[in-house]
Amino acid sequence: MEEPVCLIENNPNEQLRVNQEALKILQSIQQPVVVVAIVGLYRTGKSYLMNKLAEKKKGFSLGATIQAQTMGIWMWCLPHPKKPGHTLVLLDTEGLGDVEKSNTANDSWIFALSILLSSTFVYNSMGTIDQYALEKLQYVTELTKRIKVKSTPAKDSEGEEEDSGDFLRFFPAFVWAVRDFSLLLKLNGKPITEDEYLENALKRKKDNPEKLDLAKKCIRQYFPSRKCFVFDRPASRRDLEELEDLPESKLNPEFLEQVQHFCRYIHEQAQAKVIQGGHTVTGTSLGHLVVTYVDAISSGSIPCIENAVVALAQIENTAAVHDAITYYEAEMEKHLKLPTETIEELLEVHAQYEKEAIKVFLARAFKDVNHEYQKELGTQLHAKLLEFCSCNEKASSDRCQAVLTQLFQDVEEAIGKGSYSVAGGYQRFLDDQKEKVDQYYLVPGKGLMASQVLQDFLKSKEAAAQSILQADRTLTDKQKEVEVERVKAEASAREAELHEKMKDEAVQRAQQQEKSFEEHKRQLETKMEEDRRKLLAEHEMVMNAKLQEQRRLQEEGFQREVNRLQGEIQRLNSAMRQQSSGGSGCVIL
Repeated sequence: MEEPVCLIENNPNEQLRVNQEALKILQSIQQPVVVVAIVGLYRTGKSYLMNKLAEKKKGFSLGATIQAQTMGIWMWCLPHPKKPGHTLVLLDTEGLGDVEKSNTANDSWIFALSILLSSTFVYNSMGTIDQYALEKLQYVTELTKRIKVKSTPAKDSEGEEEDSGDFLRFFPAFVWAVRDFSLLLKLNGKPITEDEYLENALKRKKDNPEKLDLAKKCIRQYFPSRKCFVFDRPASRRDLEELEDLPESKLNPEFLEQVQHFCRYIHEQAQAKVIQGGHTVTGTSLGHLVVTYVDAISSGSIPCIENAVVALAQIENTAAVHDAITYYEAEMEKHLKLPTETIEELLEVHAQYEKEAIKVFLARAFKDVNHEYQKELGTQLHAKLLEFCSCNEKASSDRCQAVLTQLFQDVEEAIGKGSYSVAGGYQRFLDDQKEKVDQYYLVPGKGLMASQVLQDFLKSKEAAAQSILQADRTLTDKQKEVEVERVKAEASAREAELHEKMKDEAVQRAQQQEKSFEEHKRQLETKMEEDRRKLLAEHEMVMNAKLQEQRRLQEEGFQREVNRLQGEIQRLNSAMRQQSSGGSGCVIL
């Protein structure tokens, strides 16, 4: 993308709406996406930081007046500068709290959408992190009213949601960018880091009204990680009007160094977006999430992460089956040379690309409840195998028919002219037929239907052979009877041979189906073990965050909340023990 486009439109007196052109761009991206969203009050320089992350001088609209420049949520998709095979998706949002906006009710929804869509969430503010700044962050206190994690959240005895850890699993990393920062980073006379400054600002005080501490509580309990950056004023107030055109020589060197530090951290540390169970989100799946969330808001509902993930899983799993079948067909057509001489040759090629097709499916599929989509994949792969078998047989039959037609052309002409209907003609017919059959056996590339087609061909000539036999006056009636029996015996022998061959092929097909089942099972078990490890890592992340918060609450004297967290930690421990025990097995196909 040469420049940003509006992804979610926020027009006056209208519902939020997805821009279809921007959606097409996003959904065309098959790579994992690192999604960085920035939110904050209007006219606080959010767009400047996003342009720097894009490593561009211009892009997202800047302005130095009191009027907000960005409306809705704007998107810029770029190759990730540090992570090959990834796309960096930058989301710049309209400023919150603009008194000139006709639709300020959407501010909370834009804040919520930025959290739902991003893997790293940057909150941009001016001055310092003080009570005033936290009060301006009231949107974070409304998140439980704007975002549901589960479609039917569990409740405790007081009617509150049991586990704030649900938000920890889904929420992005939190980065606070403090602009025009003029204080010294010191606490009690000792130097502190930017992160320590943030953590100190988020300390809760027992004698404070809960309303004043609510934003602190939400930031600490809902976001899996926190980071802080402070920035000096970039230039003089007069020069700020031309900030995007100013040469770096006119910008504050300390500000430039701080911006560089911020960009380096985001480029190196911001992770690809993942959803429940550690499934990595691509641009395609992110586009589906955008539509699901905006549609929910437009319909008057509260966006539900669980429902969105379930809906996305259905879309992605259907696409995963399609991708796997498309891959299988393409590779089979590329590497399978029809006709094959034996069914074994075809089944070997099938086994190779079925294995790869399963990998293609499992790489994209997730939350495949009861393995329904993998069962569908197995059904479709088997159907495709039968199609290739049918094509193989037809190719072989067509080839054999053409060879026999050409070889027996002279014999057919002789029969038509009555050349064999003379004394001694039957033996000459047999000699000519044997010669042609011997030649037929020597022709290469006839495929696995060679015997069957020959048998059918010879059977079709039996009436002509009988006519020639009866017309041959050199043979006695007894000799003719013996010859008829001999021909029948040869035909029966060929039929028996064909029957054995078909039995062997049926056994090979059955063995292949068993191998196919085992391959599905093997790869699925590997996938399930990988998913189990990701889930345990997710549990461990939530556990560590809760333990850390429990220690802080203990120090701050919030014993009631300490006890509440202890219950959540015990439930999480129980869930981790269940996962560690191995979970359920798999039954497929």
